[in-house]
Amino acid sequence: TALLGAASVAAGRQPRGPRRDGTVRWSSAAKASAVNINEKASREKILTLESMNPQVKAVEYAVRGPIVLKAGEIEKELRKGIKKPFTEVIKANIGDAHAMGQRPITFLRQVVALCTYPNLLDSPSFPEDAKKRARRILQGCGGNSLGSYTASQGINCIREDVASYIERRDGGVPADPDNIYLTTGASDGISAILKILISGGGKSRTGVMIPIPQYPLYSAAISELDAIQVNYYLDEENCWALNVNELRRALNEAKAYCNPKVLCIINPGNPTGQVQNRKCIEDVIHFAWEEKLFLLADEVYQDSVYSEGCQFHSFKKILCEMGPEYYNSVELASFHSTSEGYMGKCGYRGGYMEVINLHPEIKGQLVKLLSVRLCPPVSGQAAMDIVVNPPVPGEESYAQFIKEKESVLNNLAKKAKLTEDMLNKIPGLHCNPLQGAMYAFPRIFIPSKAIEEAKAHKMAPDMFYCMKLLEETGICVVPGSGFGQREGTHHFRITILLPVEKLKILLEKVKDFHIKFLEKYA
Repeated sequence: TALLGAASVAAGRQPRGPRRDGTVRWSSAAKASAVNINEKASREKILTLESMNPQVKAVEYAVRGPIVLKAGEIEKELRKGIKKPFTEVIKANIGDAHAMGQRPITFLRQVVALCTYPNLLDSPSFPEDAKKRARRILQGCGGNSLGSYTASQGINCIREDVASYIERRDGGVPADPDNIYLTTGASDGISAILKILISGGGKSRTGVMIPIPQYPLYSAAISELDAIQVNYYLDEENCWALNVNELRRALNEAKAYCNPKVLCIINPGNPTGQVQNRKCIEDVIHFAWEEKLFLLADEVYQDSVYSEGCQFHSFKKILCEMGPEYYNSVELASFHSTSEGYMGKCGYRGGYMEVINLHPEIKGQLVKLLSVRLCPPVSGQAAMDIVVNPPVPGEESYAQFIKEKESVLNNLAKKAKLTEDMLNKIPGLHCNPLQGAMYAFPRIFIPSKAIEEAKAHKMAPDMFYCMKLLEETGICVVPGSGFGQREGTHHFRITILLPVEKLKILLEKVKDFHIKFLEKYA
């Protein structure tokens, strides 16, 4: 009404007078004038798809892309009572552990609760080892409050705890708290390092080598920063192994159009679930040293390793054990977070990165960049502290903590095997062993008739498949094209986080759907 009045007065038209309810009545001419002004204003938007930042427009993030938006629309329709062949949407598209029913770790919740509401420190309901950690964290906060800003690098005592954790994990390899940066999940650290690394123009523009399939954070960040994406393909026929010959092929081809200087590794793999062995990591480090590449090691699933004979090896540990020629020269950033594994604290947005062999002047530039966002969420920093500083033998919370942690990890291992076995019984699907992480990435056979129909709908074949799966069963998974895949192959990513019985039902529905899909399109 205010806009209408202003427009009409500006046009020289006066209101007719108030209604009984006190609102003003306007003539038809006044209303038409206001509409014309509104239309003119809408035609003069400063920010449009044509004028917006083209790098942002180029960003794609399949994990929350079109298929998830469609799932949201279907959920709204179900709430309105619109009939579907199913009663609920099962979101198997994202690794959101607690949303899927994974039980929280009590000790972590207790410490964060104590930090958030310190009056609870006087309560007998909380164990002393939790109170001890909460007091230490609060002493590192301004005003002893979780609500205060912290140093841009994070609370000092938590960075000290992260360094101690890394030393324990890596069998005594030294870690310096000054090389630790607390982050808003691992994603924040990865983006920050890429911002520092990317420079140049034309053929000297920075190239970033990423695995295909990859977690879409990498392609999204590369697009946003207008860097050059350099794909290297994991070997699906060999359980998604990383082959140095493939790295060399990708690097040599990329040198014709960019300056490749960053190599990203995801271990354990997302979406592929493989765990790199020691020899593979040594080969990658040697390759990075030889070709003068900055290494990014995404290790957020380091606690989630299931297959017999598989073991997580950190790049930092292997780098140190390869000798000073490598350890003193290869630049490496490693990432971890509270979101994955037995913790599942996605919403806290806690994480850290350790960066070694960084030029002293660049360290200052990195801190400056991080200071722009002031500090990571302080509750997330507190959660990260409990991940790296859990109860130890002799403390009263130790038995419960170990019981809960092992229960979650054993359950994930059981579901990984169940998913692999059930998917491999479906004709036209093949799933590699799920050695770690929390996803399956099966290859799906899509008949040529379905591929042609997908083209008619201007969809990638696996997007078409996944959309049909969603519309007919209510199951939401992410098409493999959102992660990248070899030409002519098709996949989808599905999380294994659902409760066992619900996961069985989901996999049976996938089986029934796939068989009908083949019958229809074969």
